[in-house]
Amino acid sequence: MNIILLGAPGAGKGTQAARIEETYNLKHISTGDIFRYHMRQQTEIGLLARSYIKKGQLVPDEVTVKIVELALKDADMKDFMLDGFPRNIYQAEALDKIVDIDKVIDISVDFSVLMDRICGRRNCLECGYTTHVSQLSDGVCPKCGGEMQQRMDDKEDTVKSRLEVYSEQTAPLIEYYKSKGKLFTVDGMGAPDKVFEEVRTVLG
Repeated sequence: MNIILLGAPGAGKGTQAARIEETYNLKHISTGDIFRYHMRQQTEIGLLARSYIKKGQLVPDEVTVKIVELALKDADMKDFMLDGFPRNIYQAEALDKIVDIDKVIDISVDFSVLMDRICGRRNCLECGYTTHVSQLSDGVCPKCGGEMQQRMDDKEDTVKSRLEVYSEQTAPLIEYYKSKGKLFTVDGMGAPDKVFEEVRTVLG
């Protein structure tokens, strides 16, 4: 079974991806992880990707597609879950030429809820513990007593920009895969356990 996991920043893709990987024994292919691996190994394509990132530019679609294709070959082109790819129609069409996708799961969450989830996140500077500001009585980490802070990319303006980019580029994928009869939408508004129940209904 080859699947794609879609969802805006803050929708809970990471949590659900971990559960899907464990339950269904699928290879979790995250574009972020792939990029970091190739850059650490200083492969030819990793160095190419780094050259764009160092300039503050987006890695071109062609380079991203090639890196994902290499990862899919390592996974024998079967029993995988793509997370963070494709991000736009160009990448989706390129992927269709490489491998067959069985199901696409879209974790749907209202943008107003996403704003609260992300902007309300606080991270411990000492141990890395993450929680929502509503769960804190003060600015101290409940795990180690370290200082809790908001990451720069969790600031309201940055989050709004990230969600706008998602809406413009990635959301059209929902219609793309719906037209192919491969899209399954799950309600990401509830608790992680409830969301995973819906995911299991889709995957069987």
